[in-house]
Parts: sequence; C-alpha cells; structure tokens
Amino acid sequence: HAEHGGRLVDFAGWEMPVQYTSITEEHHATRKAVALFDVSHMGRFQFQGPAAGALLDRLVTRRVADLQPGRICYALVTNEQGGILDDVLVYRLSDVQQLAFQLVVNAGNRDKIAAWIHAHLEDSAVEFHDATLDTAMIAVQGPRALEVIAALVDFDPQKLKYYRGQAGQILGHSCLVSRTGYTGEDGCELIVPAEQAVEVWQAILDQGQPAGAQPAGLGCRDTLRLEAAMPLYGHELSEAINPLQAGLGFAVDLDKEFIGREALAAIASEKQPVRVGLELASRRVPREHYAICADGQPVGEVTSGTFSPTLERPIAMGYVSPEYAKPGTALTVDIRGRAEPASVVLLPFYSRSK
Repeated sequence: HAEHGGRLVDFAGWEMPVQYTSITEEHHATRKAVALFDVSHMGRFQFQGPAAGALLDRLVTRRVADLQPGRICYALVTNEQGGILDDVLVYRLSDVQQLAFQLVVNAGNRDKIAAWIHAHLEDSAVEFHDATLDTAMIAVQGPRALEVIAALVDFDPQKLKYYRGQAGQILGHSCLVSRTGYTGEDGCELIVPAEQAVEVWQAILDQGQPAGAQPAGLGCRDTLRLEAAMPLYGHELSEAINPLQAGLGFAVDLDKEFIGREALAAIASEKQPVRVGLELASRRVPREHYAICADGQPVGEVTSGTFSPTLERPIAMGYVSPEYAKPGTALTVDIRGRAEPASVVLLPFYSRSK
C-alpha cells in the first residue's frame, strides 16, 4: 500500500490505507469504474462439524443452519438484552457432512466476538478456527468490477447472484469469491491465502487499468457506505442499540431461538429512537454526536455525517424520537452552536442503477 502511495493509519490494530490520491477521487472511481479495497482487517471465522449450523443459529439473529451451499446472509450477534454485539455476514461454504460455515465480523469486534463464540462453544461437535491471519480479503467494487475479476478467476462471477459465493482459482491459487460489498455498488469480495495477497492485488489492479481501476482506502469506504445508508458498528450500531430501532428488522427472525430474542420480542412494539437519514440545506457537515433538534430542543443525535461526493451536499444518519422520523420532517442540526436546517429523507441516499 505504501508503494502505491497509500497514507497508512492505525485502524483496530491494523495499518490501513486511509487514502491513496484523494477520498473524492477514489469515491468517484468506485461509483463510475472499479476500485480495490484491502479489507483483510475484517475477521474471518470458520466453523465445521455437524453442530456448526445449530451453534450459529443460536448466536445470530437469522436462521442460517438450513442455508444452501453458496448462500450468504447478513445477520447480527446480540446480547441477552438485544443490544448489538456486531453485524456479520454468514457464509454457507459447503453441503458436505461437515457443514462448513464462515462468519465475517468487524475488525474492532474480532476479539470480542471470538470470546463470545468460545463462551457458547459447548458442543464438541463444532470446530472453530480464526482464519483472519491465514487469509487476506480484497473488495473489488464498482460497475466494472465483475468484468475485471472474470478475466482472472476460473469461473464467471457475473453469473453469481447477489449474496452468493463460489470457491475457485485465481492465478492458480484457491479463492472464495462472494458477490457482496459495503459501497452500494456492484462487485465482489475475494478471500485468498495471505501469502498470495500481494500477487493477487497487483494482478487485479493491472487487469483493471483499462477500466480505470485504482486502489481505494478507508476514507472513501466510509463516504460510500454512508451514501448507501449502510450502518457502521460504533456509530449506527452498538450494544446500546438494538436491531429493530436500527431499521434492521429484516435481519431478525423472532420465530426462532437465539440469544437476545426474548428481549427483542418484548420491545418490538415499544416506541424508541429510530435511525433516519438527514440532508442539510447548507454546505456545513454534521458530525457524530451533534444534536438533532426540533423547535430548538434536542430530539436525537447524529451518528455519521459527511459531504456526499455523489449528491454534492451534506448528509447524515442519526437516531431521533419516532415522531420526528417521517420523511420530509423539518429539523435542525446544531453545528458548533449554529442551527443548520435539515430534513428527514428516505434511506438510502444513493442507489445504483440496476
């Protein structure tokens, strides 16, 4: 990354490129062409054994034991009170008797979730392995991403449906390609052996040059996910927030048993602060913890804010009292003592053309 001009910063104990050229340039490259993100900091946990599916069914909010091979689903890990410990992707890797699964978790939560798994790993028929340091993960995102990857892997990733994955070969090395991402664009994420990561990264970059491919860092990953209204742990998600108020009810199966189900079922009908999107009339950018107000009184708080390179205006997500959550509601954001006009809008702020 340093050789490609990446400016490295500490992120959850990893040295990560925050940007290579500029956040805006990398953002537009992702929206218009193709960008590569090193997301090897994300935790990759593997599960094998006949009880692996049952364990994951108890640990996450969705029914995953009966996932078909190649399927991937978004879910949450919640505590007994229904608070969010992490949001995760669950991969069903094979249909053999060993019932292989993979869990991708946020970098900052890797140790916490590993400890949570060990605390509930009561069945000797489950083999758990943290494969994070054995592997690397590269996200290739943008309208031309799959076209670039198709020239390098031994199957056509363009035939994968969204939230599907397939094992294959890239440059003669084993890989797992999933049609997933965190940018709001089409594309895929590749998991490869750690020792092949640099070779694979450079090959993708070289293959993608005619399509305008360039490396991208954490900075534009944040602006991209915010435009797509994808929640970020530590901002929109935390142990003090439950999936229902975060607008993630689609990822909660209350008709099956999991840790936190009873608490969530009990509060499902309660009024509680909810996640909303805000667009501002001025060009001043709202930041985390800025107060959201109605008639001069605080009714919520910003969790993430940025100047949207695509929409060319400030946007934010935050939590407000439910009576102020209707799209079109006029509010203000207290930006350093000034009440800046804002309006509640439908999420996401940006949706790609299908």
